[in-house]
Amino acid sequence: MAFLTNFYAFLFYFAAFVLVFGLIFKIVQYSRTPAPLKIPTTPAPTTRSGVVFRMTREVVLFESLFRGNKWTWIFGWMFHFGLFLVTLRHLRYFLDPVPFPIQLVQPFGIYGGLAMVVGLAGLWVRRFAVDRVKYITATSDHLILGLLVLIGCTGLLMKFVFHTDVVEIKSFFLGLYSFDIKPLPGDPLLLLHLLLVASLMIIFPYSKLLHAPGLFFSPTRNQVDNPREQRHIAPWAKRLDQQ
Repeated sequence: MAFLTNFYAFLFYFAAFVLVFGLIFKIVQYSRTPAPLKIPTTPAPTTRSGVVFRMTREVVLFESLFRGNKWTWIFGWMFHFGLFLVTLRHLRYFLDPVPFPIQLVQPFGIYGGLAMVVGLAGLWVRRFAVDRVKYITATSDHLILGLLVLIGCTGLLMKFVFHTDVVEIKSFFLGLYSFDIKPLPGDPLLLLHLLLVASLMIIFPYSKLLHAPGLFFSPTRNQVDNPREQRHIAPWAKRLDQQ
């Protein structure tokens, strides 16, 4: 078991490094990418506060998806909100003592896991059932959906069928903070679940999942609709004018 414990400790150190620095790299890249045109999707807000309100609706309610396709919105919102609850619930493994709000969310996190898997299943069926979506679906889309479904299913199985020692799991992850590697339970389902989670962390900054931070840098969403009041010039175009 010492080998498995050390392997998973190294794996999560590596996955955390790739996730954090990969996200930083991509966010910096997004922030430096010029938007040469004023292209907010209309009807668009004409003030900066309006843009903030629009972005909030987009992030929380998936407003544009709701307008586009109600079934996709239902399954997409189920998955994302379920994932949010699951993430909050899992914070108990990384915090000691566990804050009271995280304690309150524990039972809801279980329902979040169920909603997450159902939402993913609906989105995956859509990839096969809707011709125009099936046409643009790549193998990587199926692999990512399959990875997320497996993460959700293995997590639910550990909750309802094959129980594991959550105290040892928490001890293992808390020990990673201080480089004090604690024994990890050798349950096969747990090891599979952790392997899948680490894989997700590694591919996240380099896959379509990066739409999470990318949404905030979308010029169709974050621009003020004021082309008549204020001329929009990209930074590189300003340098050309000065020459």
